[in-house]
Order: sequence, then C-alpha cells, then structure tokens
Amino acid sequence: MITMDDIVKEGNPILTQVAKDVEMPPSTDDKNTLEEMLTFLKNSQDEEIAEKYNLRPGVGLAAPQIGLSKRMMAVHFTDFDDVEYSYGLFNPKIVSHSVAQTYLSGGEGCLSVDREVPGYVPRYRKVTIKATDLEGNEITLKLRGYAAIVFQHEIDHLNGVMFYDHINKQDPFLAPENAKPCDQ
Repeated sequence: MITMDDIVKEGNPILTQVAKDVEMPPSTDDKNTLEEMLTFLKNSQDEEIAEKYNLRPGVGLAAPQIGLSKRMMAVHFTDFDDVEYSYGLFNPKIVSHSVAQTYLSGGEGCLSVDREVPGYVPRYRKVTIKATDLEGNEITLKLRGYAAIVFQHEIDHLNGVMFYDHINKQDPFLAPENAKPCDQ
C-alpha cells in the first residue's frame, strides 16, 4: 500500500526530470504500481482510511511522485458537475487544447509540496488527452474546467514541471490573459 512515506517531496531531482514512456503492453509490475497509485487516491479520500494511515487527500498522482520516472498517472475525483473521473493511465499526452485558459481561484496544491504556494496557475480551459488505460485500451478524453486542470497538473509531473512553475513570479494573483476561474 502506498502511503505518504512513499511520496517524493519537492527538491528531489526526479520531480524535475522528463519521465520515460512505458512500453506497451505494460509489464505486470507497471500495471500493479498504477493500480496501487489509484488505490492510494481512493484511500486518501476515505476519511477513516486517511486518518488511520495519515494520508493527505489527493485527486491525482504521477509515477515520479513515488520515485518512478515512468509516464504513468492516476486520477480519482468528482468535478463541479458531479462527474466522476477515476483512471490509471499509461503514456498520457495532450493532443490538443483550447486557446482560452482557466485557473483555480484558490490556487493548486500537490502531494509532493508540503507548503502553501499562493497564486494562480494558468491552465488550458479544454484539453484532449490520449492514453492507454489499465485494461490496455487506447482512450481519448475530452476534458474541460476542473478535470482539464487536474489532468494537466499530473501530465506536468511527467514532464518535470511543478504547478508553481506556472505562477507569475512578479504578481502571483495576476489573472492569466484570456482566462476565467473554473470554480465560479
């Protein structure tokens, strides 16, 4: 079982590296790891389990965050329209995105960052992602708003980018051009 002890913290060089593609079909080890990542997210959102194992709630987790430089990510959350997203993905990539941007007015957080980092994180309002799921199916996801933000945050991890790298250094709360907050 993955716990907070397994989560790599900022400052670790693996978080700034571009992760390697996972060979398809994935190995049993890679599938098991990705399933464990998804289970961690579900456990972290279950109050009883989270308290018992001291888990911080998370909606997404990328393999570099558990010390693996592999293009694997898991997400488990319900968006503002009550749509559930629960995926373990291999080699996800953004194949198209909107010009329009969005951001969370409360900023973003990260399991690998144990501090508040205030500021708006500009993200594409809409993205289309291609990936291979846990069952080996090639899937295409068209995402917008909060879902698009979560997936972009995790894909950034696979590219060695932290969420705070996007925050305007001079004016952290400068609303990105052509952007509306997604949580209003």
